Amino acid sequence: MSPNGGEPNAGKEVFDRAWALARFDRVRAGFGRPCGDHDLNPDLRPLRQLTSAAVLVPLVNHANGLTALFTQRTAHLAHHPGQISFPGGHMEPADATPEDTALRETEEEIGLPRRHVEVIGRLDQYVTRTGFSVTPVVAVIEPPFDLALDPHEVESVFEVPLAFFLDPANHQRHTRLFEGKERHFFAMPYGERYIWGATAGMLRNFYEIVMGR
Repeated sequence: MSPNGGEPNAGKEVFDRAWALARFDRVRAGFGRPCGDHDLNPDLRPLRQLTSAAVLVPLVNHANGLTALFTQRTAHLAHHPGQISFPGGHMEPADATPEDTALRETEEEIGLPRRHVEVIGRLDQYVTRTGFSVTPVVAVIEPPFDLALDPHEVESVFEVPLAFFLDPANHQRHTRLFEGKERHFFAMPYGERYIWGATAGMLRNFYEIVMGR
């Protein structure tokens, strides 16, 4: 299957491959303070022992601008079932770097060959309340490409224009009752897709890094 392209970018700035390369070269991303679920929940302390993980933040280089590619996780998974996420998972002993993990997991989950992937940088480390320390690896993906989804882990894939996430008007803060306490989190709903939690938090970090906020 081949994912569909995004909509034209809004505004004067063109969010394309050249823009992404220039932004990540300028800011030297990936060495800032770790962010995470605790940012909006000061009483939520990260676990002492964290599992190292990595995800790929895939920016698809369409002629009319970059899109971000996401996976919809299957409902039976142990961690974050049914949620929208970036492809990725925990680091294996054979993975020398987070980039190795992100590329391996992406190929396993959605069948995206590495030859289509150009790694351009990292976001800041993201710590989840479930005990993961996640390195988001940003990459530009060159179409056309075919995907082969792992039916055990991935229900579907879809794309959203990157311009949508670079508009702070689309950054929402939501609240839910979890284990008797109010928990706050970022959400960036796009149509019927509810992008929230760690994925939205990473997108917020992406925005802060590339827009200099």
